[in-house]
Amino acid sequence: MADDELLTVPEVMARFKIICSTVYDLIRTRQLASITIGRARRIPTHALTTYIHHHLEQEAA
Repeated sequence: MADDELLTVPEVMARFKIICSTVYDLIRTRQLASITIGRARRIPTHALTTYIHHHLEQEAA
């Protein structure tokens, strides 16, 4: 997996094993960084790593 790889919403759904609306909620609330290319939404793989590390730190605190 490349650090600069861009994922689609369905790919994020599969990796996190969550539903589509949850992915869009994370994007909408800016918990998960994303970019728009034309009408397509893409999530950088580093945004997934950042999201996971942030939540692990919160739970450990």
